[in-house]
Amino acid sequence: MVDPTRVPEPGSLLVGTDGVLTGRTSEYVKHLGDMGGVYRDREAYESALAELGPDHVVYRVDEHRVADGPGALTIGTSTLLPGRIGDEYAVTRGHLHAIPDRAELYHCLSGSGLLLLETIDGRSEALELAPGKAVHVPGHWVHRSVNTGDEPLVTLFCYNTDAGQDYSLIEQAGGMASLVVPDADSGWTLRRNTDHTGYAGSTA
Repeated sequence: MVDPTRVPEPGSLLVGTDGVLTGRTSEYVKHLGDMGGVYRDREAYESALAELGPDHVVYRVDEHRVADGPGALTIGTSTLLPGRIGDEYAVTRGHLHAIPDRAELYHCLSGSGLLLLETIDGRSEALELAPGKAVHVPGHWVHRSVNTGDEPLVTLFCYNTDAGQDYSLIEQAGGMASLVVPDADSGWTLRRNTDHTGYAGSTA
């Protein structure tokens, strides 16, 4: 028998195409000063820091949780602002889930961009996001959002709350294997990241 005093209340949310999640239980913001080591062109990053300042907003996240543990969901919005650092389009830090078999759903509400995905054994995908498009990220895929447009890229996401995030994996590998850069014909293309050393140290 389930103890009714331990059953959380349902949540009612209003999801805006501007990324504002009315009913959120938490929020956080990543500033340019938090993104050290993410962009591979260090000189361009330092120049952007000097020009825009460390408090310049790169992306923000609104989240809603009603419980912890297996079976609970985290629902939220991610708003990634447009821009470039050197040749690289604006990105989130990216992660593999701390429990690596946990999946995640991303549904684009506004803007344009892509999800950059890689596996520990070297597979790579870049799946485009546009309003109405969604990407189902299976477990064991490292993933990062990339804004290739001129407007904020806003996505609705959902994952198991116990999944957690491992942000250090990408940093320890010297960044993800591919960089997303402009292309005159297609708008964007992938370029090999020569700093990438592989995810060999991971047990995922």
